[in-house]
Amino acid sequence: QVQLVESGGGLVQPGTSLRLSCAASGFTLEDYAIGWFRQAPGKEREGVSCIRRDDDSTYYSDSVKGRFTISRDNVKNTVYLQMNSLKPEDTAVYYCAAVKMYACSITRMRIYDYWGQGTQVTVSS
Repeated sequence: QVQLVESGGGLVQPGTSLRLSCAASGFTLEDYAIGWFRQAPGKEREGVSCIRRDDDSTYYSDSVKGRFTISRDNVKNTVYLQMNSLKPEDTAVYYCAAVKMYACSITRMRIYDYWGQGTQVTVSS
């Protein structure tokens, strides 16, 4: 069964860090480009970051650039999103998605083949 499972979300204070994980089962993440997306209450889903399949080039939205880092561990079949200097506006449900292409996108969500169920991140004092 093909599945993506996110974990690592929680309630944290502004300025702190979280690391989200996206674990794949039923397929090999190394063969896919991966994206991270988020959706805040009352807002549309937006792209946060993605990593290419071939050369692991990474891309970030302007709102998280310099604070978030995407990476992959092919041995663990897992992709991570390290989130530092968290802000209240980062509060959202975070989703990972996989597409069997070399390129990734943080704007074209429809290209992705598989999506996880999401993990809640709440940044509040």
